[in-house]
Amino acid sequence: MKLKKKIKSMISQVVFILILVSGIYFFTKNVRKIRRNILLGKSYNPGTQFGDRLKNMCLMALGQRKMFDRPISAFLHILVYAGFILINIEVLEIFADGILHSHRVFSGFFGNFYFLVIGFFELLALGVLVACVFFLIRRHIVRISRFNSKDLEGFPAKDATIILVTEIIMMCAVLIMNVCDVELQQKAQLPVSTLFYGFISNANESYIHIIERVAWWSHFVGIILFLNYVPFSKHFHIIMAFPNTWYANLLPKGKLENLESVAQEVKLMLDPSASIPEGYIQPSSFGVKDIYDLSIKNLMDAYTCTECGRCTSVCPANITGKKLSPRKIIMSVRDRLEETGENIDKSGKEFKDNKSLHDYISAEELWACNTCNACYEACPVQINPMEIIYKMRQYLIMEKSEAPSEINIMFSNIENNGAPWQFSAMDRNNWASEI
Repeated sequence: MKLKKKIKSMISQVVFILILVSGIYFFTKNVRKIRRNILLGKSYNPGTQFGDRLKNMCLMALGQRKMFDRPISAFLHILVYAGFILINIEVLEIFADGILHSHRVFSGFFGNFYFLVIGFFELLALGVLVACVFFLIRRHIVRISRFNSKDLEGFPAKDATIILVTEIIMMCAVLIMNVCDVELQQKAQLPVSTLFYGFISNANESYIHIIERVAWWSHFVGIILFLNYVPFSKHFHIIMAFPNTWYANLLPKGKLENLESVAQEVKLMLDPSASIPEGYIQPSSFGVKDIYDLSIKNLMDAYTCTECGRCTSVCPANITGKKLSPRKIIMSVRDRLEETGENIDKSGKEFKDNKSLHDYISAEELWACNTCNACYEACPVQINPMEIIYKMRQYLIMEKSEAPSEINIMFSNIENNGAPWQFSAMDRNNWASEI
């Protein structure tokens, strides 16, 4: 009997370790692909000091300051976020129990404090469960417009639901596990599971033990599946929010930097005798044609997007019925980046599919932008769609000579008159002659 029990214990340990190692391996593999994709972009220098970046990351990613522009959703999001982080501390015990084939291994080390912590985790689990149900109601019953737009057709529409349902199942597994853990119930009065323990207190103990084991394994397997789903989901932002806010541009909003390559070319044109700087390479193109022309930060933005739609909901162009959606711009960059990564995996880094980012984002979308920065201001994790739009416009003008007629007229006036208006520079003060 003891031998049989020992074999059963060893099988359980081996299965647990195989699932754990496999989960970590595939997660690491997928994260490395994302890192490889991001590094396809151009180098980026945030240009601020360590202290400024640290403060910004703590405020935006950890403190979620921008979320509080909408207090109710902010409170519920903080609840889910805190629950996700803190409840997963319990995962350490699950890992230890699974590897050692023990039961509540930490309870022997921390005594009554352990049960206080488990009680707190139960309250958090209940809070996360309620918040997730609320978020599902907002999406599928109230049907908030920014969650039901054309931007989210297909997988993006299902993605949030998959995550919310998964979190509900995982929280239920935690609570069921605690309800059925007879040993735990006898040692402490837990705030949530104790309320339901009466429903099973008269049941067969072996039956209760089976349910507890099923819940325990469900929670563990759910964590591993969740871990490996996240890199394919918008919920990768729970990781990417930190580096993205660390490298955010903290210069005044609306400040546009001259293209260094253009500035250098103009200097050489104006002064033919000027010497070419050491190491200077003449640019092969201007602006952004494809993801290789974007900065690492722009590509980081693509993987950080939560698809919450706050950017689109405040965009003046979108509000007035124009085609532009800042959220869709970022999602299109991510789609193109993912496609490029798949091409590299299949055919090597030198493979070219003769496509560009402009196949994903139309000129109509690009020219609808007012460059007002409302999208950047609204984003909780400091994603900047306007910067991508601006760089893609540069390509259309400087490489393709494609611009709306109104802008071409302005260019012509600047060239001929030294001003955007259709009259000579000598006449520019005439409007004030009678004052």
